[in-house]
Amino acid sequence: MTHIDDPSTQRANVRYIQGIMRMPLLARAREFELARRWRDEQDEGALHELILSYTRLVVSTASRFRGYGLPLGDLIQEGNIGLMQAAARFEPEREIRFSTYAAWWIRAAMQEFILRNWSIVRTGTTAGQKLLFFNLRRLRARIAGPNGDPLGSEGRDAIARELRVDAAEVEAMDLRLSGGDQSLSVPVSATDAGSSGEERANFIADLRPSPEDVVIGMRDAATRSRWLAEALGELSDRERVIIARRRLEEDGATLEQLGSELGVSKERIRQLESRALNKLRVSMLKRAGDVRLLL
Repeated sequence: MTHIDDPSTQRANVRYIQGIMRMPLLARAREFELARRWRDEQDEGALHELILSYTRLVVSTASRFRGYGLPLGDLIQEGNIGLMQAAARFEPEREIRFSTYAAWWIRAAMQEFILRNWSIVRTGTTAGQKLLFFNLRRLRARIAGPNGDPLGSEGRDAIARELRVDAAEVEAMDLRLSGGDQSLSVPVSATDAGSSGEERANFIADLRPSPEDVVIGMRDAATRSRWLAEALGELSDRERVIIARRRLEEDGATLEQLGSELGVSKERIRQLESRALNKLRVSMLKRAGDVRLLL
């Protein structure tokens, strides 16, 4: 899925990037001073200077992710959120440059945005899928060579080994990336469906039961319920208690529990349950006449 900015948005992006690139870089001491002032004193001026000086990192990272077809301005906005998260969590005492620390947060924010918006179908829900999503094209191009040959089983296995994922995941992601989203409301051609002007949605089978099947199912269920009630009525009181407690409750009682309540051993409860189930089976078959009517 590719999103193209309109000309006015493109011009605004260019002006923004040009302005950001004119911002001076910070010396190490100044960078740490601003970070401390923001953390300890909540000095918004210090935060503003720190963020503006390193927004060029956001622009640079966004340019590397433009191949996913999302608007540059949106990528920059998401990267700025990552930059502000980095500023909130940065610890100057660790003696790590802010640019090094912020790069990870910027990249993570953009990658999450891409995964959410690249397709209407959520992509990359696991760590392995995310790794494949952002590395498969590069590795595929390296393996396929200049001719762009299809990725065979050997190539999938090589990528799976390098990224430490299953080959089946490589194949699934390769198929996912090779095809974009398609609307079901788009008309198909006469050569595709035999009827010009028809929409794709019209050729998708509805696997839900028909109204007739629903009514028949409800009637059959009611009949089987009546048969079961009549069959239960033929059991002794103790057998009905055992069947009800063991088979008709969501959390059925154990043999030990029923044995304790009825004053017999759990083995006797098992015998009574087996005898009661056999009685029910015979009674139900007598009423149905065919075992298939009970399924």
